[in-house]
Amino acid sequence: MKISRRDFIKTGAGGVLGGVVAYSLPSILRILAQPGNAELPVSAAVIGEPQWEKHHWGFIADTEKCIGCGRCVVACKQENKVPWDEEYNRTWVERYVITEDGETLVDSPNAGRDGFAEATKNSEYQNLEIRKSFFVPKLCNQCEQPPCVTVCPVGATYRTKDGVVLVNQEHCIGCRYCVQACPYGARYMLPDAAQTHFGQVRVVDKCTWCYHRIQKGLLPACVEVCPVGARVFGDMRDPESPVRKILREKRVYVLKPDLGTEPKVYYVGFEKGVH
Repeated sequence: MKISRRDFIKTGAGGVLGGVVAYSLPSILRILAQPGNAELPVSAAVIGEPQWEKHHWGFIADTEKCIGCGRCVVACKQENKVPWDEEYNRTWVERYVITEDGETLVDSPNAGRDGFAEATKNSEYQNLEIRKSFFVPKLCNQCEQPPCVTVCPVGATYRTKDGVVLVNQEHCIGCRYCVQACPYGARYMLPDAAQTHFGQVRVVDKCTWCYHRIQKGLLPACVEVCPVGARVFGDMRDPESPVRKILREKRVYVLKPDLGTEPKVYYVGFEKGVH
């Protein structure tokens, strides 16, 4: 059963963190072993380049560094004209609070847009013995096997040659199949007041890793504004990219690996055994 992001926040994180395990090394190596242009990092990419299949983008979210400041959420909304309301987000931040008895609680006020007050000031956490808390950035996982692409009846959701899942809003019919198919809650319907560049309303929107910026050799907006380097983006086929370095040197995790979607957002810092 799929639950909304708001219901998830109310009920806790067991269903998500319980599904976080170390990403299988063979899956990463299979991606990295594919031929590519090792000399062309993201900073050198240019719009209109004819061979985007030489790149394979990856994203690192470091929960050991994230401070929950919310700058990433604000930057994303401004860059991509995402409605300011809390239920419309291409990216958001959640705070996970672990109690001494092992209970996991989650909150995300305004999707983390305005930062977080101290956990002890949250009425839900009063009289609890808190062992630790940390912030978890969330966004589209740009899956290798995206279920959203499979269920779209008109081909409006598709995957680019460099592995980014996009929505052609000009063709989207607003059927919501992809919204229901996404296991990460990363898609939403635009409200009537939010028109796309093509003038439609009530179509699907989601994180694109700022694909329009990638094509110009720029970093995604959320990555660029992060003051502590908790978000890292790069070409997994470039041996010198920061993403490739982290994948080589650190233990990384993905969300819900048992679903077989093969996410490309890799997390650093999850505690093993957290439920």
